[in-house]
Amino acid sequence: MISRMATYLSAKRAVVVLALLVALAGGYVSSVGGGSSARANADIDSAPGGACGTEVLEALDQVALHVYNEGISSERTEIAERFIAKSHALREAVEHGDAGAAHAAAQALVASGHLTNLTVLRGVQTLADVGSEGALAPLHGSILSATGAPIGSFVTSVWAGTGFLSEMKGVIEGDIALREGSRSIDGSFALPPGELPPAGMLTEHGTVFQYASFPASVYPSGSLRIYILRPVSSTARICGATPQDTLVNTLSRVASLIYAGEGGRHALIQVHRAQQDSALLGAVAARNPAATHQAVLGLVYGHSHIVRLRVSARGHLLSDVGGPYVLAPVQAPLRLHGKRIGELVLSIQDDEGYLRLAKRLVGLDVLMYMNSPHPTLVKNSLGPGVGGYSSVPASGLYHYRGHTFRVFTLDARSFPSGPLRISVLVPIPYS
Repeated sequence: MISRMATYLSAKRAVVVLALLVALAGGYVSSVGGGSSARANADIDSAPGGACGTEVLEALDQVALHVYNEGISSERTEIAERFIAKSHALREAVEHGDAGAAHAAAQALVASGHLTNLTVLRGVQTLADVGSEGALAPLHGSILSATGAPIGSFVTSVWAGTGFLSEMKGVIEGDIALREGSRSIDGSFALPPGELPPAGMLTEHGTVFQYASFPASVYPSGSLRIYILRPVSSTARICGATPQDTLVNTLSRVASLIYAGEGGRHALIQVHRAQQDSALLGAVAARNPAATHQAVLGLVYGHSHIVRLRVSARGHLLSDVGGPYVLAPVQAPLRLHGKRIGELVLSIQDDEGYLRLAKRLVGLDVLMYMNSPHPTLVKNSLGPGVGGYSSVPASGLYHYRGHTFRVFTLDARSFPSGPLRISVLVPIPYS
């Protein structure tokens, strides 16, 4: 249901879309340091909200695993590997065993923003090692000659540890600990010394945390464990009458955070950028549709994260550029020399982008309906044969081709205005 233009905008957006979640970390963020006491394997059921907290942490642990797996096999890793394979400079450097040229080529690839680290080897000789400290999820591959023969190898990553930490905090509204052996990686939550079981409770600075964890890999080699922590007191509002209700409540909160991020700080950055664009302000002040359209094209396609921008003056539309199905619009005035000259409506996300986030990062399916009073299905990640608006409940169970889902509804906004119903479907069982 999206045009070629919308597909371009969504692909451009997908590279950075996770960063929106950083602004959403409204929950507890702990201080780190010493002075802790641990009580892993405590009696969780006896703590207030403890049993429910286990269900919350299990769900968040699965979400974190989905996000981590973006660094193992995803569109992000495919793009990174494609960039490496197409680098003629890197291939020639490896063919000639030129460490200086290999280092320059590796730096250029990391600077592209599609990978965070790159180690280049010719046999056992390391020709280049570029990137940040503490990266995760190493990827291994071969460097091929022009004829397809292996001439070297590489290790790369698309997950800087700091990036993973920042993005995950916005999703879980809690803390993340990256622990390599008994050492907490700098920048992550400092766990108490000693061995910890995979899940349990601990006390840090007087706060009782419940946690879950899963094994992961550190770059360029080695293992670590990723811990997801939430204060026990923070899970009470998520608890449901049954474990399944708690699961749905937890994932509903995550899906809501993703949507809320589309109209948050990163959207406002683009609003301020448009409000300060001299070409746009001059065109709007002159009430010149052609010049306004050119300025809008420059903003939408000029290496920004805007997927649609609509500009008006005194109720007259001057330009509207972007995909057809766009959500979470942000409205703002345009001023020149302190005088209001027009208005803009801007969005940094479309239906395809939100669907990809929900599906790839959280493992949820999405149906989107717009155009009241007779809503039309405009986005569908389930497949053919999905029922109409009235056949999919706002909440409760939904059955599709032998699969069972729990449905919850996000009341969103379409572009430039109007309701957008997002039906989010949690597969039962969830994994």
